[in-house]
Amino acid sequence: MARPKKNTNGAASKKASNNGANIGFEADLFLAADKLRKNLEPSDYKHVVLGLIFLKYISDAFEAKRAALLTEWDEQTAEDPDEYRADNIFWVPKEARWSHLQASAKQPTIGKLIDDAMAAIEASNASLKGVLPKEYARPALDKIMVGELIDLISGIAMHERQDQARDVLGRVYEYFLSGFAGAEGKRGGEFYTPRSVVRVLVEMLEPYKGRVYDPCCGSGGMFVQSDRFVKEHGGRIGDIAVYGQESNYTTWRLAKMNLAVRGIDADIRWNNEGSFHKDELRDLRFDTILANPPFNTSDWGGDRLREDARWQFGAPPVGNANYAWLQHIFWHLAPRGTAGVVLANGSMSSQQSGEGDIRKAMVEADAIDCMIALPGQLFYSTQIPACLWFLAKDKSNSGFRDRRGEVLFIDARKLGHLVDRTRREFSDADTATITRTYHAWRGEKGASEYADVPGFCKSASLEEIRSHGHVLTPGRYVGAAALEEDDEPFTVRFAALKEQLTEQFAEAEALSAAIQAKLEGVGSNG
Repeated sequence: MARPKKNTNGAASKKASNNGANIGFEADLFLAADKLRKNLEPSDYKHVVLGLIFLKYISDAFEAKRAALLTEWDEQTAEDPDEYRADNIFWVPKEARWSHLQASAKQPTIGKLIDDAMAAIEASNASLKGVLPKEYARPALDKIMVGELIDLISGIAMHERQDQARDVLGRVYEYFLSGFAGAEGKRGGEFYTPRSVVRVLVEMLEPYKGRVYDPCCGSGGMFVQSDRFVKEHGGRIGDIAVYGQESNYTTWRLAKMNLAVRGIDADIRWNNEGSFHKDELRDLRFDTILANPPFNTSDWGGDRLREDARWQFGAPPVGNANYAWLQHIFWHLAPRGTAGVVLANGSMSSQQSGEGDIRKAMVEADAIDCMIALPGQLFYSTQIPACLWFLAKDKSNSGFRDRRGEVLFIDARKLGHLVDRTRREFSDADTATITRTYHAWRGEKGASEYADVPGFCKSASLEEIRSHGHVLTPGRYVGAAALEEDDEPFTVRFAALKEQLTEQFAEAEALSAAIQAKLEGVGSNG
């Protein structure tokens, strides 16, 4: 529509302060919100809180744009939805604006007012259809608690400039996702990958531009970190195009809100059949793929997918989806694409149901670039030791040195520090140690010269990998660290030895099962 004459009497914008942006305030905010939870389960409460944070974010963004319009134009222009959509800002109807809800926070009807606000926002913004929670009026939800939450959330980024407010609210949303994942334990891990693990994946693969994909995207943390990486390294918003798929509808909604709070435009598809049986993006190929699939999934419907173009290294076993995920991801890589995948440690050595043959085929085809063994206690959902697989579509022509016939092994099990009794994280220095090693090995411009470090990293030839029966456990290749003065506590050394012994027992059990199967085959043929 044509704009009327400018209003030159607009008030000057208030000077921004830095209130609420101090590092660590997210933790205090989460504790305050958690006190209001009372007897409500974390799995239910997270939707109540995250929905309100999202509503605060889009309302703040709307009000900032509205104030800017009013300084130059009149009320009619400030209420024109097209003015907001042109700047990729969600249109917020009057009855859904945070100021209206805050004024009514102590009313017994606040639950219905929030539900109506969510419905009005969805009706006005097609990309949010079916995304926002609308369960605030249910009888089980304490309306006094909801009102207190509104008061608490009202203080987030209250005095920030709009660009800073988006970052603050994004940090709060991300921290709350992490907090709820920790509170839910195993179930929480289904929607959230720990930030330090995601950061290693992103810093290793450096998605500066191109298409980024996650076939089981959870709440979208891989995309948030990728977008952050681009910005921190001087790239532009829009240098990466984000694609994802998620089979859990509730988790998909969290992802849509998480990305919207961060201002990330993304094509995230949902269907309850999942990426194996309904590959929504089948015809697309991606420059970077980041994924944390569920570990060792046995009910993935593999019996219905015996013949599939994606299984170029062999049909994955019906009873375990690990090698289905690896092959689905490799199949989706662009000609020079790379991928980072989180899997259970057993994927590196299993010989069951043909997994050893698939792994051998992948090694011989030079599909594997790097393997990393992770320390325990990194994940909310499982205590199963995990590893990172890095795949490359073309190791001879990916902008780095020709790495054909080589695989880098990194044993990072001694890195990380405990942040509480049950959970470990990588420090910035840990992440840098891992990523610099990989960048040096693959010959990245400006990286230092690579050298094997006993006990930590080893560049192994295909011949060496063959001699180990194509088992990809880093501990087999990196050897022992150089002997130094032993000041490591006994409890730490004992835990490491116990973990190593458990891994060796698992490998022995797999080998024993394979031998038993061969013997039974000989007996039946006799």
